[in-house]
Amino acid sequence: MILSGRGVSAVLGPTNTGKTHFAIERMVAHGSGIIGLPLRLLAREVYTRVVERVGAQNVALVTGEEKISPPKARFSVCTVEAMPRETKAAFVAIDEIQLAGDLERGHIFTDRLLHLRGREETLLLGSATMKSILIQLLPGITIVERPRLSQLFYAGQKKITRLPQRTAIVAFSAEEVYAIAELIRRQRGGAAVVLGALSPRTRNAQVGLYQEGDVEYLVATDAIGMGLNLDVDHVAFAQDRKFDGYQFRNLNPGELGQIAGRAGRHIKDGTFGVTGRVAPFDEELVERLQTHQFDSVKVLQWRTEKFDFSSIAGLQRSLDAVPRVEGLTRALPATDQQALEYLSRYPEIADITDRPERVEKLWEACALPDYRRITPAQHADLIQSLYFDLVRRGTVNEDFLAEQVRRSDRTDGEIDTLSARIAQIRTWTYVSNRPGWLADPTHWQEKTREIEDRLSDALHERLTKRFVDRRTSVLMKRLRENAMLEAEISVNGDVFVEGHAMGQLAGFRFTPISGMEGPDAKAVQAAAYKALALEFEARAARLHASGNNDLAIGSDGLVRWLGDPVARLIGTDHILHPRVILLADEQLTGMARDHVAARIERFVNHHISTVLKPLDDLSRAEDLQGLAKGLAFQLVENLGVLFRRDVADDVKTLDQDGRASMRRYGVRFGAYHIFMPALLKPAPAELITLLWALKHDGLDKPGYGDLIPVLAAGRTSVVTDPSYERMFYKLAGFRFLGKRAVRIDILERLADLIRPLLQWKPGSPARPDGAYDGRRFTTTTAMLSILGATPDDMEEILKGLGYRADSVSAEEAAAFLAAQTGSTPTEAAAAEKSEDDSVDDADQAGETASEGEAPAAVAEEQPAAAAEDAASAEQPAESTEPKPVLLWRPGGRSDNQRGTGRPGGDRRPQGQRNAAPREGGEAGGEKRGEGRRDDRRSDNRGERRDDNRGKFAGKGDRQDRGDRKDRGPRPERDNNKSQPARFEAKPPRKEKPLDPDSPFAKLAALKEQLKK
Repeated sequence: MILSGRGVSAVLGPTNTGKTHFAIERMVAHGSGIIGLPLRLLAREVYTRVVERVGAQNVALVTGEEKISPPKARFSVCTVEAMPRETKAAFVAIDEIQLAGDLERGHIFTDRLLHLRGREETLLLGSATMKSILIQLLPGITIVERPRLSQLFYAGQKKITRLPQRTAIVAFSAEEVYAIAELIRRQRGGAAVVLGALSPRTRNAQVGLYQEGDVEYLVATDAIGMGLNLDVDHVAFAQDRKFDGYQFRNLNPGELGQIAGRAGRHIKDGTFGVTGRVAPFDEELVERLQTHQFDSVKVLQWRTEKFDFSSIAGLQRSLDAVPRVEGLTRALPATDQQALEYLSRYPEIADITDRPERVEKLWEACALPDYRRITPAQHADLIQSLYFDLVRRGTVNEDFLAEQVRRSDRTDGEIDTLSARIAQIRTWTYVSNRPGWLADPTHWQEKTREIEDRLSDALHERLTKRFVDRRTSVLMKRLRENAMLEAEISVNGDVFVEGHAMGQLAGFRFTPISGMEGPDAKAVQAAAYKALALEFEARAARLHASGNNDLAIGSDGLVRWLGDPVARLIGTDHILHPRVILLADEQLTGMARDHVAARIERFVNHHISTVLKPLDDLSRAEDLQGLAKGLAFQLVENLGVLFRRDVADDVKTLDQDGRASMRRYGVRFGAYHIFMPALLKPAPAELITLLWALKHDGLDKPGYGDLIPVLAAGRTSVVTDPSYERMFYKLAGFRFLGKRAVRIDILERLADLIRPLLQWKPGSPARPDGAYDGRRFTTTTAMLSILGATPDDMEEILKGLGYRADSVSAEEAAAFLAAQTGSTPTEAAAAEKSEDDSVDDADQAGETASEGEAPAAVAEEQPAAAAEDAASAEQPAESTEPKPVLLWRPGGRSDNQRGTGRPGGDRRPQGQRNAAPREGGEAGGEKRGEGRRDDRRSDNRGERRDDNRGKFAGKGDRQDRGDRKDRGPRPERDNNKSQPARFEAKPPRKEKPLDPDSPFAKLAALKEQLKK
C-alpha cells in the first residue's frame, strides 16, 4: 500500500476554531463538492447552512435513512458512512477525522481519509491529535493548525440545581439524561434534550427550545461534541464514563476536551466543570483541557477495502486481513461483520449464496444498521429475511414491508415507546433508500419519512411535556423580578406557590418536593412557609378540640391525627407511660405548640389506660397489701403474665385474702401462669407488644407484630418461627414450647384436663379417659383438640411444660389396665386401641371431642384454622409394629438421677425407661437466661410445694381448700413398685375462712340450693 498526501490539506485544532465553517466556504467555492460528517444531526445542520448559501436545488443530503437528491445538485452533504468510495467531485471534505481511532466506526473514517480524494482539493478536519499520524500515513500532506477563538476555563464542581443558565449537561445514557432533565424541570422550569438516537426533526425542535430561550438548560449525550453549534456558556459533566460498544470506560482527555470545547462560541469565553457523582478534575487534567494538550493518536482502525466475493469463506478471509502499513490496526468486527458471521452458519444461506454476485448482495444486506439495538442473532434473522427476498424475488417483499411499517405508524405511548417506534421505522427508511431493494422506492421513502416525521413530532411533544414546565419557568422569572409570590394550601395538604406545587403538608410537617435546592428554591420555600404559619395555628386549634376518635396510635409508634403523623412515642423507665415527641416544624410555636402537645399526651394516656384497663387498675390498686402488692407489681412489670414457677414461693405464702383481692382485679392463678385473661385479646396484646418494643428497641426485631393476626384469628396454638424474637410470643399471650407456641389460657385448660387423670386412684370406678395409674396419664382427644396439635406436637408441648414420659408397650399397658379395672387383657387392649385410634382420628380430621368441661372449651376456642394446622402437620410413617404407649408424669428431682442415684440402677426394661430424659437448657421453653433451672424448679415441682398440695390438687386455686385425701402415691416413687407407699403425718393445717368471691364458694352455694 503506497499512500500519498499530495493535494491533501488537514485543518487541525480544538473546538470553536471555525473548521466546519471554513470547509463550507471552500466547498461552495468549487463547482462541485462532497462533505462527510460524523452524525446525521450534524449533516442536517450543515445541509441547512449550505442550502442557505447556494439554494436547495443545488444541494443533496445523503444519509443512511434520508436522501434528498435534486437532479442538478452540485454539492452533497453526507454522513461518512454514506460517502461514495470514489467521486468525480472537485472538492472533498471529511470532518472529525479523529474518529478514525474509534473502535466501532473508526475503520470507515480511515478508509475515507486514505482513499477518497477530490479532483481539485481534499480537506481533512479534526483534532490536533491527528497531526503526527497523518504525516506518517500521508507523506506530503499540508497541515494547517488553527487556534481557538475563545478561552476555556474550569469552574469546578457544582450541584445540578446551582448550575448557571445557558448550561449544557452531558451524560452518556438515555436514562441519565432523562433523570437530569426531570430534576431541572422541577427546579428551573425545564430543559431541552438531545440524544444521538433522536430523529433530526425531534433534535432540531428540542434545540429550538433552548436556542429561543424557552428553557435555559440543555441535557445531552456526547452528540453535542461533534460540531453542533449551540449558544452554550458552560458545559457540566454529569458522567465521565460511557459504553463504547464493547465496554464501560472512562473518557480520555481528548474526548473530554472535545465535549468541553462546546462552551463559548466565537470570541465569547466558556467554562466547564463537573456535577452529580463525578469527582472534580485534577489539576493536570484541567491544565490539559484549558490548553488543549492531548495525546496524539497512535494508530487508526482499518479494514480492507478489497473484498473477496468469490465465496462467503473468501469474504470472511478478506475481512480478517491485517494492514501492512505501520500506524494502522485491524478493526474489531463491526455490526455488519458480526451479522455475516451468524449468517454463514445457516445452511440455507450457504446453499443459496453460490455465486459472487450473491455473496456481494449478502454483504450489502449485512450493512443494515442495528437501529433497534437488538441481539446479533435477532438482527441476523432480519437480514436473512431481506436477503432471501432480494435473491429469490429481486426486491424486498412489499407486503412484509407494509406490515412492518404499519406497526410503527402509531403516535400513542410515552417517550420510550415512541423512541422504539422511531428506531423501527428508521430500519425501513434505510431499506427504502437502498438502491435496487424495492420495486417502488419513492413511495416507501415518502411513506417512511412521513411516519418518522409524525413520530418525531409526537416525541418532541412528549419530551416537552415531561421536561419543560411552563409554570415553573414563569415562577422563576417572577423570582428574578422580585415579585410577591402567592401561596395556597389545598384541603389535601398540597402546598402551591403561584399555582405550582411546592410540597405536601402532613400534620404539622411540610415536605418540599424532593431535590429543591439553590437560591430560587429558598425563595419559593420562604413564600410557602409564610402561608404555612397561619395554617399551623388553625390546625393546632382543630386538633386541640378534636375527639379521641380522630387520633390513633399505630404499630410503628406514631400517633396519627386524621391519618397524618403528629407525634412519636419512645420508651421510658415506666413501660406504661411512654414519652411523646411532637412531630412538627419550627413554624408551630408558642401556645399552639403547647396545646397540641398537651392534647396528644392526654390521648395517649387515655388510650393506654382504656385498652389496658385491667393492668392500669392493678398498677393503681391501693387495697393490695404485703405479698399481694408485690406480686401485683411484678405482674404489671411483666405486662400481665408471670410464669408461676418464677413466683412459686410468693404464691405459696400468699393467703386467701391476698388471692381474693387480686382476683377482684382480674388476676387468675393458673397451674402454669399467673395472668390476666382480659389482656389475651388482639387490641391489648398489640398495645402491650408496642410498649415493650418501644422500651427495648424492638420495632425492627424479627417477628414484631406478626403474632397479633394469629391471635385475632382465634388460633389456640401456632408453629413457632425460630427467627422471631421469643419475647413476642409471650407478649401476644402465647407460651413458647419448642416447635409450637400455645395460648396461655389454653394451657390452663390443658391443666384442667390433666388434673383429674392424676387424681384418679386405681381400683376406683369410672376410670377417666387418659388415666393410667394415678401417677401417669396418656394424651386424649380433648387435649389435642383444644391445642390444635398433633401427637408429635403434644409431646413437644408436654415436655416444655415439665412432664416426662415413660414408654411401655401396648400389650403391657393393656394388661395393666385390665388388672386395674378387672376386665380381661383382650378387652383392655381393645379399649386402649380404641382410645389410641380416637386420638389419631381427631388429629387427622381435626375433630373436637372432650369430656367434663372440655366440650364447651373446644366449641369456644378451637377454630377451623387450628384444626387445619393440626391436620396439615407431618404424619409419622406407618409401621408394622404397634406404637408404644407414652405414659406422662410430672417431672421431678429424680429424673436427673436415673440409673445412678437408685440402688441397683433402673431395673425396668430398656423400652420402659424414661423416654424423655431431662435436659439442662430451656426448661419450659423459656430463654436460657430466664428459664435455665434445675428440674427441682420446674412448673410442677415448684407447684407441688405450694401449700403442701400441688398443681394437680384441684383446678386453679383448688389447693387452697386444704383437702389432702386421695392424693395417691408420689410420682417420684413410681419406679419401685415392690415397696409399699409411705405416708408422713403432718400437723393439720389451720382452716381459713372461705373466700366468698372464690369459685369454690359459689360452687358450694349452688350445691346447697340443689339439695334444698
